[in-house]
Amino acid sequence: MKRALAAGLAVVALGLASGEAAAFTLKKKPTPPEFAVTPDRLAEIQSALNEQRLVDAGRMIDQALIMGAKDPMLQIFSGELALGRARYDDALRAFRQIEGDGAIKARAQQGQGLALSLLGRSDEAMVVLQQAVNADAGAWRAWNALGGEYDRRRDFAKADAAYDKALAASNGAAIVYNNRGFSRVLQNRLDEAIADLVLALEKKPDLAPARTNLRLAMGLKGDYDRALAGGPQEDKAALLNNVGYAAMLRGDHAQAQELFNKAISAKGQFYTRASDNLEMVAGLKDRTDKDTGGLNGNR
Repeated sequence: MKRALAAGLAVVALGLASGEAAAFTLKKKPTPPEFAVTPDRLAEIQSALNEQRLVDAGRMIDQALIMGAKDPMLQIFSGELALGRARYDDALRAFRQIEGDGAIKARAQQGQGLALSLLGRSDEAMVVLQQAVNADAGAWRAWNALGGEYDRRRDFAKADAAYDKALAASNGAAIVYNNRGFSRVLQNRLDEAIADLVLALEKKPDLAPARTNLRLAMGLKGDYDRALAGGPQEDKAALLNNVGYAAMLRGDHAQAQELFNKAISAKGQFYTRASDNLEMVAGLKDRTDKDTGGLNGNR
């Protein structure tokens, strides 16, 4: 009797549980529709990233994600935000988690390639960047990064072609002119380099790498006065050191020594980089003097 009663209670318990689940199912509210990010909002985020307003971009991305938005472009933007913050490992993880086809896949591949290149994983970067431009010929950041990878390999013909593609796809982005200008510095095509770097600064006057590279190119031509004509906000010691380095590269050792010494004086404290360069150029000068019997003119 007890066993039968226990069995009966078990059946009742199971019945109640089933009944409660059914009642709960009946009362359950419908799932709210997924929050959609408007095209205008996506454009605002893209604009903030383009203008390096990373705090604004991060805030807008977080707001959209908190609201439950699932747009894959938000994942793309999260990866690009990590790139902008120099969190390259985080960026790589973000881009690898993105699922999608077509333009989304190509954009994610571009991001992966950029992150790998910035992490110094050059061989992997080359593969992924090539996949990105194969999927989307307008992926100008991928073309730009490929140019840099070819520069590393001293394959300048392919670098030139990649920068040309990047310029065409980006409508002449300042950063591409800067990178092609530096590539031409590496090739000792100094007049062409200067032309590219001037264009970069015309398009984006606050692009610091272009200004530094322009001074390097002028210094390599021996045009030290123009190279040293700095703006009021520039670090005088760094400027003197950089132009001194250019003088050293072109074999103008006496001028390089003078500029490194001026850089150390302008710093007002110990300047490791200029001191190391001064030691290096002294060694080069001694070696050249021995090889030429002391005759060491400008080159």
